Amino acid sequence: MRGMYIHIPFCHQICHYCDFNKVFFKNQPVDEYIESMGKELTLMQEDGISFEGIETVFLGGGTPTSLSEKQLDRLLSIIQEHVDVKSLKEFSTEANPDELTLGKLRVLKDGGVNRLSIGVQSFDAEMLTKIGRTHSPGDAERVVTDARKVGFENISIDLIYGLPGQSRMQWEDTLIKATELDLPHYSGYSLIVEPKTVFYNLMNKGKLPLPGEDMEAEMFHMLIDHMEKNGRQQYEISNFSLPGLQSIHNKIYWENDTYAGVGAGAHGFLMGNRYSNIGPIAKYMEKVNSGLRPIQNTHIVTTIESMEEELFLGLRMSEGVSSSHFLKKFGKELDEVYGSTLDSLIQSGLIERVGERIKLTKIGVFRGNEVFQQFLN
Repeated sequence: MRGMYIHIPFCHQICHYCDFNKVFFKNQPVDEYIESMGKELTLMQEDGISFEGIETVFLGGGTPTSLSEKQLDRLLSIIQEHVDVKSLKEFSTEANPDELTLGKLRVLKDGGVNRLSIGVQSFDAEMLTKIGRTHSPGDAERVVTDARKVGFENISIDLIYGLPGQSRMQWEDTLIKATELDLPHYSGYSLIVEPKTVFYNLMNKGKLPLPGEDMEAEMFHMLIDHMEKNGRQQYEISNFSLPGLQSIHNKIYWENDTYAGVGAGAHGFLMGNRYSNIGPIAKYMEKVNSGLRPIQNTHIVTTIESMEEELFLGLRMSEGVSSSHFLKKFGKELDEVYGSTLDSLIQSGLIERVGERIKLTKIGVFRGNEVFQQFLN
């Protein structure tokens, strides 16, 4: 196992585009939930799952920084009881700009966290309100300054394009302000309207003025160009960094490697099984407190499925898929399994062979979903 994902499902505000497992913070059993995650970690170890030698821990949500300083401190103490935090290559947390106080930053730093992933999304105040965010552009700038003051150097911010009513000029302004912060890492995602979200309901009512596909493609192009001009290399379709500062935890997902999922609704991939935990917090806690692991669903990944995942996840990365690694992992040549599909995609100009690797072309990056679909039965 290379990584561990820990889910904090609490939010003080639900964003209009979010479909992750989350609840409003108020009146929730937050302290009890934190203790339950400690019990889950113990149950996993009793099941023979070793946390020795893991490379990364990632706190996601929800919003980990919705927790108080005391709650964050307790959570980090529990993690330290099970994981040798000092040996981690990367210990990340997601954060909201208006919740990440100097006090919380110090608690995180003292608890071993060494990377921040901050949900900025936009530097346009009006747009932030439209999408249900509660922070201001000034909050985003302030929190980066505070984080550096406390000693954080590995800082990333998330940005979203293709938002309702978003103009080319607004997106360009956000990109300029983002790179003026001179951070080592940026993530830029196109808006996906998911079921059970505010935006999904508005879209069904015809009240969500989204940019068209052409404008979205242009915004993606702007993102790539702007990051390249500012020395941030595109190492994955939506992620850009200075050399050597890629997200190790996210690369574990794209490299189709193993990780534990801890907490309500968390997903994991261990010993050939993909699993998901019980989502509702009360039911999750009830299961753990009864001495049982809170697994809702388990799927044994077949060899064919694992091969498919190796391709459509690996091709997301700029370095692409290694033919020699594929052979070592599956005992079969890449061309033996996918030769005709690869030849077709090469002829279409969507992928290319570079040495022993298969990669998306520049055109393929823009048509990634079309490429990935070719590897799914």
